[in-house]
Amino acid sequence: MEQRKLGETGLELPVVVFGAWAIGGWWWGGSDDERAIDAIHAGIDAGITAIDTAPMYGCGHSERVVGRAVDGRPEAAVLTKVGLRWDVDEGAFFFDTRHPETGQPLRVMRNLRPERVIEEVERSCERLGRDVVDLVQCHWPDPSTPVEETMSALADLVHAGRVRAVGVSNFDVPLLERAQATLAARGIALASNQPRYSLLDRGIESAVLPWCHRHGVGPLAYSPLGQGLLTGKAPPERVFPEGDGRRDHPLFTVDSRRAIAAANARARAIAEEHDCTLAQLALAWCLHQPGVTAVLAGARSGAQAMDNAGAAGVSLSVGEIASLAAAFEGLGSPV
Repeated sequence: MEQRKLGETGLELPVVVFGAWAIGGWWWGGSDDERAIDAIHAGIDAGITAIDTAPMYGCGHSERVVGRAVDGRPEAAVLTKVGLRWDVDEGAFFFDTRHPETGQPLRVMRNLRPERVIEEVERSCERLGRDVVDLVQCHWPDPSTPVEETMSALADLVHAGRVRAVGVSNFDVPLLERAQATLAARGIALASNQPRYSLLDRGIESAVLPWCHRHGVGPLAYSPLGQGLLTGKAPPERVFPEGDGRRDHPLFTVDSRRAIAAANARARAIAEEHDCTLAQLALAWCLHQPGVTAVLAGARSGAQAMDNAGAAGVSLSVGEIASLAAAFEGLGSPV
């Protein structure tokens, strides 16, 4: 699989990264750990030699499963995050939820305080079974903590040899500029920004994506399949069960899914030209956007992981890229 340099760091990532969000047991409900490990192994064997996780995914569960999966697989890079806490009541309130295993009510806080960042990285290393994390990203901005303090703590971890590269996620341009300047003063490049991006979520195209492209920061696109809407496997007639996060999501209303299904029908003609699936086509579209380093694609089986890997081999023309953008125009977040 094609490898791309991540920003101005020495780290290279495959263009398709395994997204381990669902492994935490959220969204679809439940977690089949052995099946998840098999999916990660199939992905690694197919060239997906990087896995993206976070402490917040299942309150540590995803990291523990990823740790088991990469044990004895040193070729697999591990990406994790800091800044969302369910176990301390400090920082900026984010959302209420329940523990995916116990059902206990939880208040999730945005917390990027330096001491908490260091604490989180140490705990992540324990769960992952690794002494060094390849990339640590701030999960979401924390308005209660100056980003300069957070970046200084992460710089300390780089210089201490606990972290190889530092990135962020869901940051706007002003915060990206402040984060980059703080790290640069410590001799460290801002490696990445992980934004939501797909044919249905194109808001980063106006400012964030061009800024990253100009300043050598590698975008890692999450949710590139529109939470399954771009795969053709969420038809309008499908009913989602209780506990499934899609049940109350505005993009998953019957009318929305009907419009997206019509766009998928238009996209299918392009997929057939390339002998690929709709999922592979949606991933490939993201990978053809200027500056994008990689896409994060989740998988709940080995077959899904191998299907995701196949997106790396889909080469689209300029006309096809434009046609796909036009087909989904206005169906999600604006450009």
